[in-house]
Amino acid sequence: MYLGIDLGTSAVKVVLTDETDRIVAQASAPLEVSRRHPLWSEQDPDAWWTGCDAAVRELGQTSDLRAVRGIGLSGQMHGATLFGADDEPLRPAILWNDGRSAAECEELEALPRFREISGNLAMPGFTAPKLLWVRKHEPEIFERVRRVLLPKDALRLRMTGDAATDLSDASGTLWLDVAKRSWSLELLEATGLSIDAMPELFEGNAPTGRLRVEVAAAWGMDRVPVAAGAGDQAAGAIGAGVVRSGEASLSLGTSGVLFVASESFKANAESAVHAFCHCLPRTWHQMSVILSAASCLSWVTRLVGAKDEATLVKQIEAVDRPNEDLIFLPYLSGERTPHNDPYATGTFVGLGHDTDAVSMGRAVLEGVAFAFADAQEALLSAGTRLDSVSVIGGGARSRLWGRIMASVLDRSLVYRAGGEDGPARGAARLGRLAVTGESPEAVCIAPPAAFEAEPDPELRDFYAARLDRYRDLYTRLRGAFR
Repeated sequence: MYLGIDLGTSAVKVVLTDETDRIVAQASAPLEVSRRHPLWSEQDPDAWWTGCDAAVRELGQTSDLRAVRGIGLSGQMHGATLFGADDEPLRPAILWNDGRSAAECEELEALPRFREISGNLAMPGFTAPKLLWVRKHEPEIFERVRRVLLPKDALRLRMTGDAATDLSDASGTLWLDVAKRSWSLELLEATGLSIDAMPELFEGNAPTGRLRVEVAAAWGMDRVPVAAGAGDQAAGAIGAGVVRSGEASLSLGTSGVLFVASESFKANAESAVHAFCHCLPRTWHQMSVILSAASCLSWVTRLVGAKDEATLVKQIEAVDRPNEDLIFLPYLSGERTPHNDPYATGTFVGLGHDTDAVSMGRAVLEGVAFAFADAQEALLSAGTRLDSVSVIGGGARSRLWGRIMASVLDRSLVYRAGGEDGPARGAARLGRLAVTGESPEAVCIAPPAAFEAEPDPELRDFYAARLDRYRDLYTRLRGAFR
């Protein structure tokens, strides 16, 4: 068997897969996000390990973990996790949806060769501007930094003692020369760091080390290899079989991502499209990112007092009527593609006396779909080819949302069986490849289709007009957000 560990923002999820790639067991442990100040988003790295350890031990209660041959890691990207000389965290990790470092992004953009090397637009979510912020506002901590790790790699350090990362996750730091698949000394120096602070780089399907003796004993495993793994979006793509040029995934997780595999490095920073390495050798990808997707549904569920997300969606399905007046801008954590605006806020426009929980919930589903339309347009405008699109993530269970999304995007969407397990499944696949040396194309195949969402002609035409209104609202409100 193979163990996939996915360190998400709201939970750590672990899965066991067998030699047929079937998920035979899974467990999870919840995580909390701290927002001590406006624009801030942080987590305690020790809580990551506590959650990971608890989830794996839960698996061990029902499965024989001695059968595990390899482990793969996946995790939320961009998080700045700072370690001192004793390999203990120096402060809470600054997360991907933290918006405090807009000024530092401007400093990076002023560097003569910044976009040429990084291939990306500097955004507050990325890692490098966070370190500039720490150097400026917490100099006593910055002076003690021995190494900077991404979230999943903080788990690896506890598991194996190795400071390592994969190229897909490293691409989101803004310290990587993405075309050359190597650290850039020039970009590191711009943030006051040396290459000594960076983890060693590996392809995602390569082994980086083995479990520590004490961790293996605690988990009831042998000292198995741990693969480099991937950032959560690349891992989710691997889980969905998105490895060839033009294949795409649409991830409905805490954030939302439209991810397209490519055989070469294709930068499009002007449209706030990310151009990163994939987690397999000689493969890259592009992705458009919206910062709040399924998290918007969780938020409105709490707001209207519904029992849970599934209950609210059932209520929306029972009415199944698109909103004529109410529009939701889903910028609860600012926005990346295409606006790169950390100051944007979630906004309802068109509230009235007849607005109820169902209409607000429907507006949220529609607003996230409109944000994905912006994400799709950013990719297509640069000539990116989108062939088949597989839907993954925790929000991938709703057929109604699928019909709305397909109608807004005007394309068919294939919902994969077990799509909510995408990143964890992808991590397990990378753990398998690190042990067996199999061809990635033989292992990383698309799971069976659970259902296919097709555009509804009437909804497509209706939402086309609503999308124009949605885009106009952001343009009008942009100044007020600041």
